Amino acid sequence: MPDGFPLEKCRAVITGASSGLGAEFARQLAPQAEVLVLVARRGEALEKVKMELSGTRTKVLCCVSDLATEAGRRAVFTFLAENGVRPNLLINNAGMGDYGCFADSPTEKTRGLIELNITALTMLTHEMLPLMERPGGIVNVSSLASTLPMPELAVYAASKAYVTSFSEALAIELAPRGITVSCVCPGPTPTNFSQTAKRADGSDTNRDGQGLLRIPPAQVVGEALGALRAARACVFPGVGVSIAGRVFRLMPRGILRWVLRRRSAKV
Repeated sequence: MPDGFPLEKCRAVITGASSGLGAEFARQLAPQAEVLVLVARRGEALEKVKMELSGTRTKVLCCVSDLATEAGRRAVFTFLAENGVRPNLLINNAGMGDYGCFADSPTEKTRGLIELNITALTMLTHEMLPLMERPGGIVNVSSLASTLPMPELAVYAASKAYVTSFSEALAIELAPRGITVSCVCPGPTPTNFSQTAKRADGSDTNRDGQGLLRIPPAQVVGEALGALRAARACVFPGVGVSIAGRVFRLMPRGILRWVLRRRSAKV
């Protein structure tokens, strides 16, 4: 197994860093990082995270950018150049969901989800690789939903299936180049995800059984960084999520669709 990524004195770019898992990545990296570049749309929220980290020796920079747009993605690299940052760690955490039937989904929200969850993650990674010093590291935040064809969350689950597959392929490709890639697939986690995934009419999704799999953001991030250190290509944090991930991956698809069909009928 190749050596993992050493977190000490890392220079990390963290997307979606204004809250939730992104902010938690910043908190856990701050005691050992040299530079943290926090990227998100909400400048005030980024500044709050920066203030929270003010007690550490880490240099914290805030880059306000909408990664769902090409201009926003270009702005990140302009920011890095202007501030003289040569990163060696990229944490692709920014993402969004959409609860509800695909046929009724708002076009702009669906397009934005694909741009953020797939295009931004892919293109940021592609453009960051030539800048990345070695040893380098990449953490991609996927989801337990990546193992399932999820009714009422179809585009989100499909986008995360892409992230997991992409990450596992990159882990093989980039290891000989001195870059460790890890993908973290959390289950239900108390962040702002559910609020932003709801539609304007307040549409929600079936949450039966989620309580058994729920784990705090600190545990998700801790296991993700542990996987990066150990060069593990994919991690399902928490005992329940780990078991569920294995079951969903091994279950015959016909049976899985039958189970999901029955669960969907309860909504």
